[in-house]
Amino acid sequence: MIVTHALTKRFGHTVAVDSVDLTVAEGDRYGFLGPNGSGKTTMVRMLLGLVYATSGEIEVMGRPVPKRVSEVLPEVGALVEGPAAYPHLSGRRNLSLVDAAGRGGTGRTRKRRVGEALEQVGLGSIDSRPVKAYSLGMRQRLGIAGALLRKPRLLVLDEPTNGLDPQGIKEIRELLIALNEGGTTVFLSSHLLAEVEQLCTRVGVVDRGHLVLEDDMTSMRAPTGRVLVDTPDAAAAVALLNGQLEARDGERLVIRHDDPSGLNAMLVAGGVRVDAINAERRSLEQVVLEVTGSGSDRFDGRAP
Repeated sequence: MIVTHALTKRFGHTVAVDSVDLTVAEGDRYGFLGPNGSGKTTMVRMLLGLVYATSGEIEVMGRPVPKRVSEVLPEVGALVEGPAAYPHLSGRRNLSLVDAAGRGGTGRTRKRRVGEALEQVGLGSIDSRPVKAYSLGMRQRLGIAGALLRKPRLLVLDEPTNGLDPQGIKEIRELLIALNEGGTTVFLSSHLLAEVEQLCTRVGVVDRGHLVLEDDMTSMRAPTGRVLVDTPDAAAAVALLNGQLEARDGERLVIRHDDPSGLNAMLVAGGVRVDAINAERRSLEQVVLEVTGSGSDRFDGRAP
């Protein structure tokens, strides 16, 4: 669906994107992550033909971009750097204009398409107030509705849940999963690691313009080979572990072992009460911090 090879973008002496090889397969829910200033938005804009690469290649849905971007865009829905709208017009009127500009045909079914898009993002009962009176969350929902008007094969979103409350974030997550299950490939950049962890099936991490990690979520969150055990008999458990204990915090033990059920059976057979036992898995936050090192947008001279 999206492939780049040695993709590079320079702004003067600044290298914003540095020789990136990116692969997004059809059907992915792909999360594009990285610190502020790491090149995420520049990358997204190049994929859509909004910014030209200095060097390298981009292919979207089998077509080179920007050379044949006009063939690609009708099948792409996008929201980049926040929603744009005429502030004095209503949300429905704004979407009608977006639909007219994107399709260039008759408007006989435009009202239905606009209504369906608004319903999908939770704005189905929106009134005629102008967009300038909308909250940030409402504007964000309107921008996503605009991206859905064409029923895209590929949906490209830059911080799609910005400004939404927890319930709104959950609703957009469920919407994106449903769209993906219906055949839409989703590519989004976000700072909300916990949300990406719940939503995405594949992740790419960029740092200082370099793609430093690209992998399936299941692989990144595979068991670490350690087991977390909560037990009121911590001392007795330690005596049974034969040097496998790696850490202890009160009743919480971290044990070097790759079989939680086998470990549980051994502890119970030894008379140890076990309140909880789970294989340890790294969080997405831990993975991202490991591969991005000390990357940060701070300029006060202190480490992040």
